[in-house]
Amino acid sequence: MRALVLTIVLASVWCAMTVRAQFEVRTEAQVTAASGDYTPLWLNANKYGLSSLDKTNGYVRAGAFRPIATDSMRRWAWGAGLDMAVAGGFTSTLVVQQAYGELRWLKGLLTVGSKEHPMELKSQELSSGSQTLGINARPVPGVRLSLPTYWNVPGTKGWVGLKGHIFFGMQTDDNWQKDFTYQSTKFTEHAKLHTKAGYLRIGRQDKPFNVELGLEMACQFGGTSYAYGIDDPPIKSLETLNSYFHAFMSGGTETNNDPYENNEGNHLGSWVIRANVDYDTWGASVYADHFFEDHSSMFFLDYDGYGNGEEWNERKNDRYLAYKLKDMMLGMEFRLKQVAWLDKIVVEYIYTKYQSGPIYHDHSQIISDHVGGNDDYYNHFLQTGWQHWGQVMGNPLYLSPLYNADHQIMIEDNRFWAWHLGVSGNPLNGLHYRLLGTWQKGWGLYILPYDEPKNNFSLLAETSYSFSNGWRVKGAFGLDSGKLLGNNYGVQLTVGKTFEIKQ
Repeated sequence: MRALVLTIVLASVWCAMTVRAQFEVRTEAQVTAASGDYTPLWLNANKYGLSSLDKTNGYVRAGAFRPIATDSMRRWAWGAGLDMAVAGGFTSTLVVQQAYGELRWLKGLLTVGSKEHPMELKSQELSSGSQTLGINARPVPGVRLSLPTYWNVPGTKGWVGLKGHIFFGMQTDDNWQKDFTYQSTKFTEHAKLHTKAGYLRIGRQDKPFNVELGLEMACQFGGTSYAYGIDDPPIKSLETLNSYFHAFMSGGTETNNDPYENNEGNHLGSWVIRANVDYDTWGASVYADHFFEDHSSMFFLDYDGYGNGEEWNERKNDRYLAYKLKDMMLGMEFRLKQVAWLDKIVVEYIYTKYQSGPIYHDHSQIISDHVGGNDDYYNHFLQTGWQHWGQVMGNPLYLSPLYNADHQIMIEDNRFWAWHLGVSGNPLNGLHYRLLGTWQKGWGLYILPYDEPKNNFSLLAETSYSFSNGWRVKGAFGLDSGKLLGNNYGVQLTVGKTFEIKQ
């Protein structure tokens, strides 16, 4: 798959350079300097993985893009992009951040390669991040088929719209995993990734009110896992055509399966909803994001009617165990369209402590009850969890593996609550600012709790100015304070220029 993706991407970029087209060229240089143990959270997080926890880091970046919107008036369109950086203090020196080609027919879009995709149903600039399909880690190369904008369902007069995507790819962090773990703790080579999402809009887009409902799902599967146990041999996961089907349909069984028959791969996802009110002078939205790792948290219900004795693994009774809806991201977004100095406010509350309860017990001959708790968000017993290049692929308030002093690739704090505030505005023409503030309290893991809860406060103050000739400059100050991330202070300077090339 990797060779196929690279071939198609290079062919697309070559076509883009040899036919008459309009290109957007973006150049950028960034430097970060911090004191403490790490770069502060909001100087590092939600930057598609092009960031670093090292106290001193920087990069020079250049990219050429042929936007798909160039052909917006046509039934078909094509686009391509190549975006690279040379970095210092990062997990790698040469970063191929984006390399893709894409083809659109009507509203359907085929993208091949590695491309940054925005979050759905949340503010890209002010939200703390989606819990499943976030913008915190490097893009994964692969093949993606999507409806990127809402398609009005025929016969509904524009009152019902659909959009979504299906993606298959391969993670690229094998060498980083080996270096980070010293090959002495668990890591997985050649892991495959599948994501899919579907969103339903109820309400016309030209009306002041609509509701968006969505389901986001993902699966890591395949590859070879090492150091699963101290003396265990490597585990080669299944990787057949059926494995791709099982990733899509959440089925199959693991290679090292036992009588309990866990589904093949690391499955996870979110139920999302957003209600929007939009008028000429103001707008507001409320939204929710419920994360799940298995059926107990996806449907709040699990089967618990197994028999006793020799019938311990047979379904005998019509009995189920119900779980509570407690873990949730709840958010509010306010948009002030005639107040330039304060144009958007976002407030979010995140709670992840429940995880279907602290007890996980598979039914047995001795105790037939089945209790599916201790979901252990973002972690998996075989795969290296919901991360790529050491950064979580969801919400960065889950502690990314890059923070782990023990060099284990796992999320060591996934039980927490947090309040998050984001504010932005444009007080002068060309001048933009944003402020982020996050208060978090973490309990560690059910299986590895902290001796006492750890608090953290993270702040970002950022301002940027865009000149009329395409130049832009951005300065930011960030800090962390508390026992969860430590006491870190830092500044970040970014200078860039965007210009067009017409052939």
